[in-house]
Amino acid sequence: MKICNALVYTEEGTFLQQDVWIQGDTIRAVTAVGGLAGTDDEVTVDGTGMYLIPGLTDIHFHGCVGYDFCDGTEEAIDAIARFEARNGVTTICPATMTYPEETLARIFKSARAHENKKGAALVGINMEGPFISMNKKGAQNPAYVQKPDIEMFQRLQQEAGGLVKLVDLAPETEGAMEFISAVHGGVVCSLAHTEADYDTSMRAFACGASHVTHLFNAMQPYTHRKPGLIGAAADTPGCKVELICDGVHIHPAVVRATIRMFGAERVIMISDSMMATGMEDGLYSLGGQAVEVRGNLATLADGTIAGSVTNLMKSVKIVVEEMGIPLETAVRMAAVNPAKEIGIYDRYGSISPGKAANLVLLDQNINVMTVILNGEEYRD
Repeated sequence: MKICNALVYTEEGTFLQQDVWIQGDTIRAVTAVGGLAGTDDEVTVDGTGMYLIPGLTDIHFHGCVGYDFCDGTEEAIDAIARFEARNGVTTICPATMTYPEETLARIFKSARAHENKKGAALVGINMEGPFISMNKKGAQNPAYVQKPDIEMFQRLQQEAGGLVKLVDLAPETEGAMEFISAVHGGVVCSLAHTEADYDTSMRAFACGASHVTHLFNAMQPYTHRKPGLIGAAADTPGCKVELICDGVHIHPAVVRATIRMFGAERVIMISDSMMATGMEDGLYSLGGQAVEVRGNLATLADGTIAGSVTNLMKSVKIVVEEMGIPLETAVRMAAVNPAKEIGIYDRYGSISPGKAANLVLLDQNINVMTVILNGEEYRD
C-alpha cells in the first residue's frame, strides 16, 4: 500500500507533504512525494489535502459502546477494541476501577487471554484502583479502597502476564512509599486520587513515582501557598501528567496553561471514557455505581463527575478547534507521549520505517476519513 501526497506527521513534530509506503503490517518507507516507484498490484490511497497521523494510544479509559473493561469478558474487550479502532485509537491501555483482588484477577486474566484479532491492540492495563485516598475517591467504589499492597500487586501482575503498565496510588497512604520503591522498576507508578501535599508528593517522586493520573482531578488544587501534587509534578523533570481534554473536566485556559507549565513533551491526553461513550443519554454504570449521562456529562447521584463520554480522537478535535492548541501538539500528546510512557514507542506512536502501519487520515476539520490498522484499511 502507498499513501500519497498527505501532510504526514513527522518525528520532529511537524507536518510535511510526503508518501508513506507500507509492506504487510509495517511501514516500509517515508519519502518525498514520488520518491519511490510503485508496483502494479499496489493499493494507492490519495491523501491530498489531508493529515496523516499515527494511530492514537489511550492509556486511561474504562469503556465505550455499552461495555466496560472491568466486565472482564472477551465480548467487552472486542467491542471496545473495535470502537476505538473506528475512531483512530489503534492501541489501548484500559483502566480498571477499585475492586477486590479476586475481581481484578478475573479482569486481568481476561485481558491476558485477548489475542488482538480485530480492532485496537490491547497493549497494557492501567491499574487505577484500589490503592487510593478515601477522601479523593471520586467515582471509585469506597467499599474496596485499601492501602497499597506489594504482594497483592505482584500476584495481579502475574495474572495479567505483565500487562500492567501503570499502577495508581495515593502517596500519603500507609505503605505507599515502600510500594513505590519496590515496584517502580517494572511499572510506571502514578500518583492519583490523593490529598498529598507538595512535600509528600516530592518524596513519592524521589522514591520512583513518575506520572500523575488525570491532573487537577481528584487532588488538592494548585495555590500560591500550597502547590500540592500539581506543583511537585511541575518541579520533577521527566514526570508525565495526564489531561482529560473533553471540554468538561478542565477549562480550556487551564489546558493551555498546563502545556506551557509542563511542556508538550510531558503532557499525555487521555479520554477517561466510560461505557456510555458512543451511546445515547441514559443510566449506566462505572465501578459498580450508577452513572447518569446527559450530553457530554456523566455524573454519580451526588453530582460527582464519573469519567467522560468522549473518545480520545474527539478530544484531539476539541483541543484544536475549541482550545486553540496546534494539531501538531495535540498529536504529540495523544499518540507520541502515551506510547513512550508505557514503553511501546519502538513499535507504535510515530510514522517511521519499521513501525506498525497504524495510521489515520484526517480531513482539514480533524474528522477521521480513513484508519489504516496493521497495514490495511480498517473496516469493522
